[in-house]
Amino acid sequence: MMMLPALHFFEFVCVLAAASSLQLGWALPVAQDHVGFSRAAPQSNDLDLNPYANKPRLTFRSDGTFKITVFSDLHYGENPWDAWGPQQDVNSTQLMNTVLTSEKPDYVVLNGDLITGENTFRENSTKLIDEIVGPLNELNLPFSSTHGNHDNEPNITHAEEIRRELQVAPLSYTRFAPSWANGQGYGPGTYWVPVFTKASDDTPSLILWFFDSRGGFSEGTNSTRLPDWVDENVATWINLTVAAMDSGWGPADKMGRGSLAFVHIPPHVVQDLQTNLNSTQDPGLNADELGSGSTQATTLSQDAGKDDPFWTALNAQVKNLHGVISGHDHGNEWCKREPTKNVIFCFDKHSGYGGYSSAGWGHGVRNIVFRSPDPSVGPETWIKMEDGETHARIIMDSSYN
Repeated sequence: MMMLPALHFFEFVCVLAAASSLQLGWALPVAQDHVGFSRAAPQSNDLDLNPYANKPRLTFRSDGTFKITVFSDLHYGENPWDAWGPQQDVNSTQLMNTVLTSEKPDYVVLNGDLITGENTFRENSTKLIDEIVGPLNELNLPFSSTHGNHDNEPNITHAEEIRRELQVAPLSYTRFAPSWANGQGYGPGTYWVPVFTKASDDTPSLILWFFDSRGGFSEGTNSTRLPDWVDENVATWINLTVAAMDSGWGPADKMGRGSLAFVHIPPHVVQDLQTNLNSTQDPGLNADELGSGSTQATTLSQDAGKDDPFWTALNAQVKNLHGVISGHDHGNEWCKREPTKNVIFCFDKHSGYGGYSSAGWGHGVRNIVFRSPDPSVGPETWIKMEDGETHARIIMDSSYN
């Protein structure tokens, strides 16, 4: 198969100059992450179009389908000093085994809040990752992770979770953002994963995008609150990455390249969708009222709108975007079209036995099935409960809403 090299810096400059929404002459920021490393950006390997040269290529099935199962808000590690805490983790692992055996996905997404970092022990928090990815390793399933506000806490960070995951899970496709777009070190999980129609194809037909919405608190004894939105530098990363893809592979709208995005904390515009939900058109549990902290940049009033650069860049630059998938709000599992950007948003299903819940909510996953590599054919998505019941099924295409 043809391997596409990283863009050389001269080629990158040409791509940058050719991108209609970008201009030369402005300065990119120098980021400082939480362990004290800094450098100017970008560098040529930030725009590598073959980031998984040493991993198997992800491909659609021979029947033209590709199935993703999303686990969200697993919340491992709560109260390890009490019997009920470890038992919750046993129950969550059993749910994963049950669902994976029945659903047989091609790919798995762990969409944030893997660990409840404020309730764990600092010295062994990362070992919980071994427990979480165990069912995926056992079944040789490829997967990616995003991370949530509870994954940045005094006893754990997003970066530590990613490092451990990459150590113990050979089929993890999670990777680190360039340091200038990693949210000052607390939002390192921004990246993309290509899916090909056939392994021999030169270019992918689907891009899975993963964004780090940060949040939570810094590590250590002098812990401070962290920004709970996708860092504004990620907007630049989106612009440059899409320009590189279009230059190397051809424009997405002409080549038939689709996209789907995952981010743990929903963008703030989702908050306005809840008041006009139609239970027939927008099916799914709607038990969590969205308020302060429910969506990005809403915890503190002075932060309002700080996720706008990310949200604007995502919807302006990423063509054929089927939808955006988030967790965080455990009592919601609905989908609805966001009218200002004309994009479909869906909540996950709370999967873990850890984290807050309420009677009747239950536990499960969101399934997403791409029915064709052709982006004009929208994927189908629905909620699958642990007991096998399914509901809230929609087609994510232009006719929805």
